[in-house]
Amino acid sequence: MNIDHVAIVVNDVDKAASHYKNILYVHEVKFETIATEGVKLAILKLNNARIELMEPINDDSPIKKFLEKNGEGLHHIALETNNINNTIQNMNNCAIKFLGNVRTGSENTKIIFIHPKSFHGVLLELCEYAK
Repeated sequence: MNIDHVAIVVNDVDKAASHYKNILYVHEVKFETIATEGVKLAILKLNNARIELMEPINDDSPIKKFLEKNGEGLHHIALETNNINNTIQNMNNCAIKFLGNVRTGSENTKIIFIHPKSFHGVLLELCEYAK
């Protein structure tokens, strides 16, 4: 697996994207809204990974609750896998707990989150790009 992205919760994705872009000399920023997750994203492409800045777009968004409780900051680390279903099966054999089911994430990826209790307090996301 590779690190695909690090996700950071922010109050204002446009303002944060501008800041990150200027400071880190990022040339490519893609904006995307994922209504099913209740977030607007700014995806900053680095040489070897991405940074996803996330802003909640409604009061039902889990990101809104996270932001209210914790403020801006690191939300999760995403790991890219070539076969999400095989990875899930292997992790199930190790008693890893997942949050929800496989669903569509940014850039049309298949995603699933792993409960932080399974990884020493860190929320992980598995993602698989369409082939």
